[in-house]
Amino acid sequence: MASMARTSLSGFPEWLPEGRIIEQFLLDHIREVFELHGFSGIETRAVETLEQLEAKGETSKEVYVLDRLQAVKEAEAGRRSSKERRMGLHFDLTVPFARYVVENANELDFPFKRYQIQKVWRGERPQEGRFREFTQADIDVVGEGSLPFHFEVDLPLVMAQALAGLPIPKVTVLVNNRKVVQGVCESLGVDDVEAALRGLDKIDKIGPEGVARELAESGISGEQAETLLAMAQIRSADPAVIRNQIDALGVSGKLLDEGVSELCALLESAARRMPGAILADLKIARGLDYYTGSVYESVVEGHEDLGSICSGGRYDSLAKDGKRTYPGVGLSIGVSRLVSRMISTPMVKATRKVPSVVLVAVNDEADRARSEDIAAALRSRGIAADIAPTAAKFGKQIKFADKRGIPFVWFPGTDAQGDTVKDIRSGLQVDADSSTWMPSQEDLRPRVLALD
Repeated sequence: MASMARTSLSGFPEWLPEGRIIEQFLLDHIREVFELHGFSGIETRAVETLEQLEAKGETSKEVYVLDRLQAVKEAEAGRRSSKERRMGLHFDLTVPFARYVVENANELDFPFKRYQIQKVWRGERPQEGRFREFTQADIDVVGEGSLPFHFEVDLPLVMAQALAGLPIPKVTVLVNNRKVVQGVCESLGVDDVEAALRGLDKIDKIGPEGVARELAESGISGEQAETLLAMAQIRSADPAVIRNQIDALGVSGKLLDEGVSELCALLESAARRMPGAILADLKIARGLDYYTGSVYESVVEGHEDLGSICSGGRYDSLAKDGKRTYPGVGLSIGVSRLVSRMISTPMVKATRKVPSVVLVAVNDEADRARSEDIAAALRSRGIAADIAPTAAKFGKQIKFADKRGIPFVWFPGTDAQGDTVKDIRSGLQVDADSSTWMPSQEDLRPRVLALD
């Protein structure tokens, strides 16, 4: 067999076993929270047509194109069929979900609440917390024809609850409303609203001066940019403060009033239901052009440099067919970004590297079947058990368990003596029966603990 050379590809994370336990803990937790709130799990295909992917915002430069090797050879030879549809890997889960809703509308019950946890791919420059292949965890609610505003409050609170239950520093969900930004632009006479949104969305990356330069390049005057940047400084959880500071900008209009009313209603409801979880930040714009109402980002306290770990918003026209539209609102957690920081900082640790809570020792190879029977009895009762790989001295078998964080070693009895099990952390060794013995609830599964 030829030797396998190590080939490193940046932007494609592969966790070690302890990191995978941390990731799985996170996924299990958020899945449980999503289901508690009535969201159904789905999975969509990894690929979409390029037409579908390129129709949803300025993302074509990020799409990985999928091709068959034979088709590539045919193209090189000038024989490729023009009828073959080009495909790409999905860059998020919202676009494929919109397609899924349209294709299955007759079988779905609206409003349809779904969660989706899958990998996505983007051809971006890899850097800390930003990958080319990564896992997202999304929740969305989609209506048929209309969708009540209260879902724009409900979903960020679901996400806030999911994130609050993780052993990480406090996460604050930042909210804005696209109608506020568009309303300010209308009042100022800014024609290129999309340019203003794209510019404001970069304020944390390039700063106010960089945004001002971008706005100027888009034909937005210095006075208009000054007001937009002043708006972007507004940040509060108090609806009265939001209203007063927007009034101080000297702008007005029907769309602006509607956006401010919705934003303040969101803050008021969130403060009653989950105090301290939601904060209005008017520089939040979201770069994707399909958002139409509330928009969301989030930051981890003390890790603001990581950027937003959870984002999303309201969209009214992303999913539609010839007769109907399916407005929705959704948020997505960047699971890989968060896990990467949890591991590298580190924020947390796993109590062990493997699922096994007990290692069954082997007295000698001739008696391995005895150890196998004990492990089978433990597993039949839901206790994860491994068997020592060799009948080495017990000290080496204990070391094997200790290296992996396995807390218990089981010693099969000999010469008519009963079995014993040893907690190798405390040294306590007691008689045990594989049909009744049970570890503590804390030890039964690997746990993920916050580091002080």
